[in-house]
Amino acid sequence: MGRAVGIIGVGQTHHGRRTEMSYPDLVREAVVRVFDDAGLTPADIDGVVSGTMPSMMEGIALTHFYFADAMQAVGKPILKTETCGSTGVSIAQTAYYWVASGMADCVLAVGHEKMNEGNAQATMTTVVEPFYQRYFIAGAPGVFSMQSQMWADRYGIPEDKIRDAAAYISVTHHDSAFDNPYAHVKLRVSMDDVKNARLITYPVRLLDVCPTSDGACALIFASEEFIRKIGKKAAWVKGVGYRGEEYFFGDSDKGVWQSAVQSAKQAYDQAGITNPRKELDVAEVYNPFTFQEMLFYECFGFCGFGESPDLVLKGIFNRKGELPCDPSGGVLCTNPIGATGLIRVAETVLQVMGKAGDHQIPGAKLALSHAMGGVDQFNGVMIVGSEL
Repeated sequence: MGRAVGIIGVGQTHHGRRTEMSYPDLVREAVVRVFDDAGLTPADIDGVVSGTMPSMMEGIALTHFYFADAMQAVGKPILKTETCGSTGVSIAQTAYYWVASGMADCVLAVGHEKMNEGNAQATMTTVVEPFYQRYFIAGAPGVFSMQSQMWADRYGIPEDKIRDAAAYISVTHHDSAFDNPYAHVKLRVSMDDVKNARLITYPVRLLDVCPTSDGACALIFASEEFIRKIGKKAAWVKGVGYRGEEYFFGDSDKGVWQSAVQSAKQAYDQAGITNPRKELDVAEVYNPFTFQEMLFYECFGFCGFGESPDLVLKGIFNRKGELPCDPSGGVLCTNPIGATGLIRVAETVLQVMGKAGDHQIPGAKLALSHAMGGVDQFNGVMIVGSEL
């Protein structure tokens, strides 16, 4: 893994419909906060990694130049990373490797999106293969509704059970968002509200789906030597994993999602984790859809394939359960796409540093963050811990 790397600063905007400020000012809000949190200045930074969804979302090809001033990156090397929904974890891993390799001692990572100024679903539809898939996928819900049906059919999960488990996830995450000051959607909903919400693409309903959010997130990655020198507390990167698979949606098995399975395995091997459900204290799983979250539990070894709906309904993965997942409310409540995966990393950093406030999991020392992207073929995992 190269040199030991820690994360020493976290900055988030308040996410939502941020029509009161320009896009660069939104980015600046997160960057100012991360420097304040780390007690550093732009002069301490060796370089910057930034990214959004595909640039067509912004209507600007070179977004890293557009935001250079807001990121206080003028005169610094800038790396641009874009992998659709997994952009945030790709940014984090790019910054991590930049420091771990010895090429830099301190790197700023910034993810951002102002989704309400564009058309996210129209943009995502153009990402898929143009001659066959584009005509019926119709944005992200089309892709993931097909995946949820494949998964449920593969393991013979009864429709009423999976519907109840999905509703339970929606209720608990929307409740958790009230304890996260940065979360976008804060709703008190019941199981019946979720199950009777407007159908989007079967079986996905409105309250199973993440929102369209404006927001930005920033983290500072630094080498062990740099961290020791300035005397800062850090969340240490214990393991990273990233995998991709076939671009054409129909060419890979989404019921046993190998890019998710293998990215987690790579991170577990580096972190020395053999029983993730027992050894992890908290997980921030990328959950733009309730059904997909359950599949990730299985791919990450939190339970066996086909078992997650039963365990969800038993409360295993809620905030007071055996392995709390998405105590921040997760993607289901906040989704500025270019920042969303980085927010997952940020939330685990806050957890293991004991700085997560009202949604803190007591005693959290080891945490998993994750993001998924591309058309539906990229998965990335980062594990952080309180101890080196």
